[in-house]
Parts: sequence; structure tokens; C-alpha cells
Amino acid sequence: MKIIIIGGVAGGATAAARLRRCDEQAEIILVERGPYISFANCGLPYHISGAIAERGKLLVTTEQMFEARYNVDVRSRTEALSIDRTNKTVTLRNLDSGEDTIESYDRLLLSPGAEVLKPPIPGIGSPRIFTLRNVPDLDRIMTAMADSKPRRAVVIGGGFIGLEVAENFHDRGLFTTVVEGASHILPPFDDEMAAIAHAHMREKSVELYLGDKVSHFEDRADHTIVFLASGKRIQADIIILSIGVRPEVKLARDAGLALGNIGGIKVDEHLQTSDPSIFAVGDAVEVVNRVSGKLALVPLAGPANRQARIVADNMLATDPAAYKTYRGAMGTAILKVFDLAAACTGLNEATAKALGIPHRASITHSGSHASYYPGSQQISLKLIYGLDGRVLGAQAIGIDGADKRIDVIATAIKAGMTVEDLADLELAYAPPFGSAKDPVNVAGYVASNVLDGSHDIISWTELRDILHDAPDTIDLIDVRTPEEYAIASLPGARNIELNRLRQRLDEIDRNKPLVIFCQVGLRGYVAYRILKQSGFKDVRNLTGGFKTYAWATEKQANPDLFDYENIRLLDASEIESRRNG
Repeated sequence: MKIIIIGGVAGGATAAARLRRCDEQAEIILVERGPYISFANCGLPYHISGAIAERGKLLVTTEQMFEARYNVDVRSRTEALSIDRTNKTVTLRNLDSGEDTIESYDRLLLSPGAEVLKPPIPGIGSPRIFTLRNVPDLDRIMTAMADSKPRRAVVIGGGFIGLEVAENFHDRGLFTTVVEGASHILPPFDDEMAAIAHAHMREKSVELYLGDKVSHFEDRADHTIVFLASGKRIQADIIILSIGVRPEVKLARDAGLALGNIGGIKVDEHLQTSDPSIFAVGDAVEVVNRVSGKLALVPLAGPANRQARIVADNMLATDPAAYKTYRGAMGTAILKVFDLAAACTGLNEATAKALGIPHRASITHSGSHASYYPGSQQISLKLIYGLDGRVLGAQAIGIDGADKRIDVIATAIKAGMTVEDLADLELAYAPPFGSAKDPVNVAGYVASNVLDGSHDIISWTELRDILHDAPDTIDLIDVRTPEEYAIASLPGARNIELNRLRQRLDEIDRNKPLVIFCQVGLRGYVAYRILKQSGFKDVRNLTGGFKTYAWATEKQANPDLFDYENIRLLDASEIESRRNG
């Protein structure tokens, strides 16, 4: 059997290795347009700061090593120009010599990946504007930094790659600005969870423009001006464009292969295209979201690797009845945002609402390990679940431990588990590593109480709207200590400390709806149970507590932070003066 693979890295190179392990006699040709067949995409930003000091560490394997180990005909710097499905051939061009060749195939695998979005913004061709998708992109950035020694960096886009680049520019000592067209960074996260990252980036003195887009760029002799739709102007020595990617489907489209409704290559559950001899994997294909059942584009290395393993087996199978099934992706991902880890899996609440999926969501703030053991850090965890208790998704942000909690919940989603199952999980515990009630258990407890009616909650958005439109319709009670209340509280709230609540029940109107809150939600829940069992009918507890509300409702953007002319951080009075016009 002769197999041609178009595209390397996670999809193509993994498939080639699996094919060889399963069939020593197959003729395998791996075609890669770039110079490297396998490199660490996700590690590229960390070479900018020197966190990954050696560029060579980013190269997973070389063409020579791969050929020697797997006996695969590797052709880097070679582009697939066209596919002749009738004759089952591919036209290839050597980009160094310009020579075209035609190769036949029995099976063809498409792993073309995705390309960086580069909209027709005036001035986008500036030599100071870069993208970061592969090693040659990184080389161009590193050369520019060595030659021009930039001091001011602007990153357009607050997705995963954009934030990683921004962090590494900052760590290298550049004054760094992030411009995001949406209302918050981290697109897979909900507003109040992204707000935690906003606050952390403000602490790091990263300038943050939200809900603002680039109108055009203008080059000057020694810098480029980024003009925003709001009228703001940002001076930059280097600019990274990171507003997203789209599937590379030209080769498939020109060959007459079916494309899906959201722009990717259409494949079935066996990763087979509309042509039974052609399969496809990776960033370019549409796959099923395991939670929603809807088609999605999931440009992540983990799913691409799993697809590659399955598709290799299917391409070698002589009977379609033996094909293995790819059961979809959940979009489980994690990002380092300076000192924080931001992790997610499954659906966020915004997506659940958009799809019309009946659901509830609750927020908990727990310690990464036992509070009495040194070094415990807070993990903020949002859990989204169906009315039947099925876990739909989760987001976790914290300095330590967010990764393993999301991995546990991702496993639970795949297993079809409910929030009661999360509460019942037996997870490893010792004081340096966790708590007897793990944050996953706690999230399960809270969600189970919400669904069985023993705990009525109110979200920060619901409470915000009430306080804005009809504050007199509720009695808002802060059950924290007087000292906490004196530092900051919600507008219109009165303080009745939890430990004094039973003695002060007569001060509360039993006929008026009550909203209770504390710092993170736990004391509020205890107060809720006291009130409900004391005859109060309409009581709700603010999920996530004052902490979540404060994060979500404070000013999210952080503009006007720098003096671009003199390249310095403004002091507090100067920042306030600029923001007030």
C-alpha cells in the first residue's frame, strides 16, 4: 500500500509514525511545505523571553531522524499543488528547486493545519508586524528583536497564543499592550472567569484594551502607530497579529472534497472525507463536540494526535467495518497567564445559553491543598451542568492545581458523569497535595445542592441587573465580618455577621426577597440554610461570593498605562488624568 501524507507536525507526523509501527511494508511519503516536519508549536512563544533558551529544543525531530527511525520518505519544503482523485495522484512541487512531480497513492491523508487570520487592514503589510505559527515565524521575530531592540510591543488578539506572546514580551522587558476586540480575553472562558486574568495582568502592568479593534497601521521612521477604532493611538516597535486561525482547505476544496458548514474539511466518524480513499485530521477538519453534539473546529495538538492514531489504523484496514471511530473533542485546554494557570473543558456558560441547553452554573473558590499546610493557593472553579446533573463544562483559574482539577472534570465529562458523581469521587489527599474535600468534590457538593433545591443561588449578572434596575426589590445582606464589610461591600448591602445571624433574625423582613453573600459563597450557604429553616421563603446566595462579583464588575480594561513617547510606565495620577480626558 502506498500512502501519501500532506502536512506534518501533530497530525501528519504522528500518523506516519503509527502507520510504520503497524505496517513495515507500506510505502509512506510525508510531505511538508515548511522546513520542519515536527516542532513544538505551543513552545514557540517561550523562546522569545528565553524561558526555552535553545531553539533546537523546539524541534521534536528532524527529517533525517524521522527517516532513519521510521523508514518514511520525508519531503520537507515541498508543497502539494493539486489532487487528481480520478487517477489517485498528487502533484508536488519542491519549493527549493521548483521541480514538479506526480505521485500516485492508494490512501491519502490531509493534515494541512490552519492559517493565521490576516484581514485586509490598511498598513498590515508593515515590516514590524509579525505572526507566530511556526519556526520560521519565530526566527523572523527573533531576528527583528536582535536587530531593532524593541522597547514597545503590541499584541493584537487576546487568545492563547496572543497572551503567551504578551507574557514573554513582558518577561523580556518590553512595555506590552494587548488589544482584544471582544469584551474579554480568553475566548473559551466566561466573563467573570476571564476577569480574574484581567486583574492579574493589571497587576503585572500589561496594558489591556478590550472591546476595541484596529482600524489601521501607519509606519514611522522608527516605529509603527496602531490606530484603534476608539480613536486611541498606540506606538509600537514590534507588533504580533494573533486574532485567530482558519482551516487551510484550498487543496481539499480544489479537489472537490466536501467542506462543512463552519469552514473545515467534512469528515465522518472514521475521519474519512467524501472520497473513501482520502482521510483528514487536525486543525483543518470539523469534528463533533462531545458535549453539545454540534460540529466544531478544535485547533489543539491533543485532539490532532488522537485523530492521527485512529486514522492510521483506518487507512491500513482492508474492511471498512473494522474502522475505528473518533468520538469527538471537548476542547480541553490550559494556558499560563503569568503566575496563573487558566484551564477549561467542555462548554462554557455562554455557549450553553447560545445553544439553548437548559443548565445551571456555580462558582467555588477552594484551596489547592490543605490550608494549614504552607503554600496553599486559591483555585476559582466554575462548573456548568445540565438540569439532569450531567457535567457540561468547567473553567478553573489559579496559581496551583487548576490543571489537575480540569483534567479530572474532563475525564468525568467523557464518562458521562453527573455532579453527584463529582461529589463522590475518591481523589488523592495529603496536606501538601490536596484537601479531604477536593475542589472538585466541593464543586460537586454545591451543584448537587442547587439541583436538589437545598441551595438557591443567584449569579453575579442577575444581581448586577437587579442592583441597577430595581435595588429596592431585594434585601441585600452581607454576612461577612464587620471588618470585611468596612473594607468593601456591595451597594445597598447591610452587614449581619453570620455568627450573629440567629440572634438578629427579627431585623430581617420575612416578606421581602433576600440575597445573601459572603466572600466566596460558603458562609453565604450556611446563612442561607439558617434562614430557610427559620421560615424565610425567598432567599438566594450569591454564587462565588463578593470575590467573583468584584472581579467581574470592576473595570476590566487597563488602557493609557504607558507614556509611549518616553517609553515609561505612567504613575497613578497621570493614568487617572489621561483616562478622564
